Amino acid sequence: MSLYTDYLKEIETRKGEGLHPKPIDDGALVAELISQIRDSDNEHREDSLKFFIYNTLPGTTSAAGVKAAFLKEIILGEVEVAEITPEFAFELLSHMKGGPSVEVLLDLALGDDAAIAAQAADVLKTQVFLYEADTDRLEAAFKAGHAIAREILESYAKAEFFTKLPDVDEEIKVVTYIAAEGDISTDLLSPGNQAHSRSDRELHGKCMISEAAQKEIEALKLQHPDKRVMLIAEKGTMGVGSSRMSGVNNVALWTGKQASPYVPFVNFAPVVAGTNGISPIFLTTVGVTGGIGLDLKNWVKKVDSDGKAILNNDGNPVLEQKYSVETGTVLKIDTKNKMLLDEDGKELVDVSSAFTPQKVEFMKAGSSYAIVFGKKLQTFAAETLGVEAPLVFAPAKEVSHEGQGLTAVEKIFNRNAVGSTLGKTLHAGSDVRVKVNIVGSQDTTGLMTSQELEAMAATVISPTVDGAYQSGCHTASVWDKKAQANIPRLMQFMNNFGLITARDPKGEYHAMTDVIHKVLNDITVDDWDIIIGGDSHTRMSKGVAFGADSGTVALALATGEATMPIPESVKVTFKGKMADHMDFRDVVHATQAQMLKQHGDNVFQGRIIEVHIGTLLADQAFTFTDWTAEMKAKASICISNDDTLIGSLELAKSRIQIMIDKGMENEAGTLQGLIDKADKRIAEIRSGEKPALSPDDSAKYFAEVVVDLDLIDEPMIADPDVNNEDVSKRYTHDTIRPISFYKAEKKVDLGFVGSCMVHKGDMKIVAQMLKNLEKADGKVEFKAPLVVAAPTYNIIDEMKAEGDWEILQKYSGFEFDDLFPKAQARTEYENILYLERPGCNLCMGNQEKAAKGDTVLATSTRLFQGRVVEDAAEKKGESLLASTPVVVLSAILGRTPTIEEYKTAVEGIDLTKFAPPVEKPAGTRSAHF
Repeated sequence: MSLYTDYLKEIETRKGEGLHPKPIDDGALVAELISQIRDSDNEHREDSLKFFIYNTLPGTTSAAGVKAAFLKEIILGEVEVAEITPEFAFELLSHMKGGPSVEVLLDLALGDDAAIAAQAADVLKTQVFLYEADTDRLEAAFKAGHAIAREILESYAKAEFFTKLPDVDEEIKVVTYIAAEGDISTDLLSPGNQAHSRSDRELHGKCMISEAAQKEIEALKLQHPDKRVMLIAEKGTMGVGSSRMSGVNNVALWTGKQASPYVPFVNFAPVVAGTNGISPIFLTTVGVTGGIGLDLKNWVKKVDSDGKAILNNDGNPVLEQKYSVETGTVLKIDTKNKMLLDEDGKELVDVSSAFTPQKVEFMKAGSSYAIVFGKKLQTFAAETLGVEAPLVFAPAKEVSHEGQGLTAVEKIFNRNAVGSTLGKTLHAGSDVRVKVNIVGSQDTTGLMTSQELEAMAATVISPTVDGAYQSGCHTASVWDKKAQANIPRLMQFMNNFGLITARDPKGEYHAMTDVIHKVLNDITVDDWDIIIGGDSHTRMSKGVAFGADSGTVALALATGEATMPIPESVKVTFKGKMADHMDFRDVVHATQAQMLKQHGDNVFQGRIIEVHIGTLLADQAFTFTDWTAEMKAKASICISNDDTLIGSLELAKSRIQIMIDKGMENEAGTLQGLIDKADKRIAEIRSGEKPALSPDDSAKYFAEVVVDLDLIDEPMIADPDVNNEDVSKRYTHDTIRPISFYKAEKKVDLGFVGSCMVHKGDMKIVAQMLKNLEKADGKVEFKAPLVVAAPTYNIIDEMKAEGDWEILQKYSGFEFDDLFPKAQARTEYENILYLERPGCNLCMGNQEKAAKGDTVLATSTRLFQGRVVEDAAEKKGESLLASTPVVVLSAILGRTPTIEEYKTAVEGIDLTKFAPPVEKPAGTRSAHF
């Protein structure tokens, strides 16, 4: 059996699923295609030509290498293919982006045949994905007096690869499609339970919204062939919950434009919109594809004669419609005047925020990558030629207010800025290129990240990145055929690229499925660091971390940089004292509730939450920073006391050493380098040379929130409010209710303690509660299943050493076994304790799920529809969020508890405590550590 006949079989299988042939990334298969193309009598020659021309992936795939080499033979006249002339071969090379194709073009441009060299130079002038090996060749040729090399460098210095592109159309006609009402989670666009197929773009595209919605979109395209379909979140924000590159890919696949006629299923330029705009991390992803993201503001608060918002019976503002965007509405985007117009040209809303000079450049170039690489290429060329680069790209916006202090994020960005005006202090609103210190890739987006790296011709991690990690946590629950096919391949690629990987491709260390956010939190060893991670919950409690799409992660890995505006900040401080029976998770819920009460609107959206948390170690503080993703915040920064930060760094060092001891270190010595960096930072703090990061007293904030701990007197639950008459109020995190609201009558079908929101202390709380209840009643009986998934193996090891794991094992009806991992997702649950493998488990929704229609009480962050639990025909599924003790007690009772039952159950238990920072460090550290 040849690779080609295997491919034909796969094509037949896909045809039965309504799919086209899968794009080819295997060089050995392309070599077979070429062999059949060379044989003029081969029965498969015609199809082989089509696959070679139209279905071979570009970049640094092995397929691209073999394709580029064959095209070179055609151009040099070493082989003749009637259907591929030398001119057409050059065109094909121009669409291959970089890596082998650029190497071939340089060979030809610097070769002896003048006519071929000129043609190759013309193609090279359009390329931007050049790396050091490529630019070194050009520089050497230029210094040797090569005329073509000079010509190419002069073109690069003028940035003709950008200036010669067509400008963005002054008018873009769109037809609307309402994807849903209310906030739209990226799960609607790319469901978590379909994560396995994300790297197969056509297959994954079939999961967007619904089959009916896809048909409606196709019908709109047929009715309006001259317009682009604009996907809308009516009465909500588009793309909440995660960055989800696969979501943008799906939108582009159904509504965008094909990037190249020779690369299937890679589209760009989607148009998305929301009544309340686009979630910040999702908007970054839209920019990666050169798309447009609009803030429609088509529903506004109704006000009385005094200008005050009119409230309904639930205390929520009454909204009124300024203009309709119902499905099928024809609108125009005036990109020159930055206005949204109706079909007749009437102005509806200012959309200038979508058309900043930088965003317009992304649209013109077709992606943000092309701009990042283009700027670097122009700088290189100008420096090599010894000339000043002409101002081609929009100058970075530099906002500086004399006499104004800096917030924490402004300090971090100023310290890590690249290419900004020397000596200039930058404030919020500035556009900044920054060095990235830590990068994380997670396993359900990792294959897409590897594809992006191949597409941008990157082969090795940037030497300026301090550390990078590839996780295995999102696929930890079930080692099924999909995971077995995808994860080893991903780990091999990332390990070769230079990342620390959860699985060892050589199989020499035990596979680690620790939750990526926990690992990144440990390997972040400087409070001035910038972290980029392929997940919205990349929210470290040291430094500032940004959840990002797989493309931005790839860019950070390849270049060691990211580009973004400095966000505004909201300052969060605390006063009062936590009641003894309260858990820190309730402080998190109270922050949301009190913020809305103080400000009316979500002032966190799109901004940095600067939380003055001071006395909590990084593991516990992460509970707060992790939750900020659900607030639609851009990121969060913890302001910590010196001694607390030292404690967090010492803890991080010990965790990194464990990784080294387990054999996870790489040849570059990345992990030891992080320990050395932590030691240096600790020495700076202890000596007073550089205390823990803190804002200036004169820093300016968008808003300030003061959380009164004295007002928190009973546990709280974030409720998805699935039956709210206003659909836009469902599945948000805005409905925070005390447990007394439920009158001990809310049936709980399943409890879940796990995900990145819990730390070692939470696991110990589970054990302590079981011990207490056993002592009081002689035994513990569960009236609902309780699923427990520790976030890391370290926690389990420490609990075993401290004697807490035994009580969990005693009451467990299932305990994970790494030697025999589950091959199928659980579909039914008994009323027992399940000790699951470390990882994301139910929170991710791509493997394990609760039974349809269940009411789940979880420590997770996810309450979105269909994520943890899907709807049943007769009942909506609910995912309510609460503290660990509330979840455990509710699973035992089979319902929400009374406040009295709760107080009794937690008496004497060491809950996660927090005290506001005082002028002198309180020195309070949890007994859990």
